[in-house]
Amino acid sequence: MGKRFAVVLAAGQGTRMKSDLYKVLHPIAGRPMVLHVLEQLKPLQLEKIATVVGYGAEDVISAIGDKSEFVTQEEQLGTGHAVMQAEDLLGNLDGTTLIVCGDTPLITSETYQALLEHHEETGAKATILTAEAPNPTGYGRIIRNEENQVQRIVEEADTTSEERLVQEINTGTFCFDNRALFHALQNVSNDNAQGEYYITDVIEILKNEGETVEAYLTFDFDETIGINDRVALAEAEKILKRRINEAHMRNGVTIIDPENSYIGPDVEISQDVVIHPGVVITGKTYIKSHVEIGPHSEIENCTIGEHTLITQSVVKDSVIGKRNYIGPYAHIRPGSKIADDVRVGNFVELKKTSLGDHTKVGHLSYVGDTQVGSNVNLGCGTITVNYDGVEKHETVIGDHAFIGCNTNLIAPVEIGDGAFTAAGSTITKNVPEDALSIARSKQVNKEGYALKLTKRKK
Repeated sequence: MGKRFAVVLAAGQGTRMKSDLYKVLHPIAGRPMVLHVLEQLKPLQLEKIATVVGYGAEDVISAIGDKSEFVTQEEQLGTGHAVMQAEDLLGNLDGTTLIVCGDTPLITSETYQALLEHHEETGAKATILTAEAPNPTGYGRIIRNEENQVQRIVEEADTTSEERLVQEINTGTFCFDNRALFHALQNVSNDNAQGEYYITDVIEILKNEGETVEAYLTFDFDETIGINDRVALAEAEKILKRRINEAHMRNGVTIIDPENSYIGPDVEISQDVVIHPGVVITGKTYIKSHVEIGPHSEIENCTIGEHTLITQSVVKDSVIGKRNYIGPYAHIRPGSKIADDVRVGNFVELKKTSLGDHTKVGHLSYVGDTQVGSNVNLGCGTITVNYDGVEKHETVIGDHAFIGCNTNLIAPVEIGDGAFTAAGSTITKNVPEDALSIARSKQVNKEGYALKLTKRKK
């Protein structure tokens, strides 16, 4: 195998998207579409990747980072002109160059690999990735001769009535002998209605020079769709979602309703996990075995330990241990860490908080910037008052503490091991170990006063 290179075409504005966001940055499954392309190029052992940028170059370069080198197409003068911009980077190298579009995010590394192998095994100077389109309208047709060899690519506007019936289409992805590519590009003309230089003209130039031109037919047309508008974007999202969900199910994950479960491309899930309808799991999330994610939960950038149940809750940028019960309607905000055998109940919000083993926060509580020990019970309505209007402050609650219902803990404050707070208390000072703290005004009963109020209202 010789050296391999790639040119990613990502300079277009994408006016049909009707968006302020440049086309290749529109997300599919939570990731900009051009990053899906680059992710699938990774296994191909490429020596160099050159991404051609133009509109929104700074934003595209920022999104891609160190995954590619970059060249700039100052004027949008066609695909051939775009590839020409990579000549200084690639033009003098021997090997095979893969030309891919930044708006074809569904082509897999397996398809790219098969295309490269076919190209190299046949000794072709150019190989076109083709597909059978159920409805080829709008695509360039692949015209073959009686020996099934590629003769030319015909754009739809130039097809005869017979050629229009051909369903094998040009996907816009190509392999070239690198030196032959840049040699032929010197002879590409812009003598056409659009005044642009097309990479497809390289095929005709090489054929006229007697060089071998091949086509590799992929049988999955869905892989090859290009994203030109929001309709195609939604279709690509649907296809990728199905592909991701099927991969997880084949690896031992139960997804009860795959059509209504959304799992990002970077999510890792162990076997025997159960995912209910309406679940959204995104980011760098790792879910360990025997976890159950209940309906309409949202998980992002989290690690979830074995045998944990999460129901109708939102969990982000946090670490959840084993055998925990979270929800319904809990909100675990970034920076939280929950140990093992913990209960976080309904309408509980945690923010940048750690809970030790066997701790319970049953319901209707806000716990922020707090370190909670093991075997602690936080009663209904517990509030850690962590913000003074200028800065956030920390609360520390020791092991085996008991926080009574409707306790306000005014941070910074510490509750010692084994300490209790009485229900309805507002705690402003540290509570020693094993102490009971009562911080509420004395109850006063006004005999008959309620009757007086009632008469006044009448």
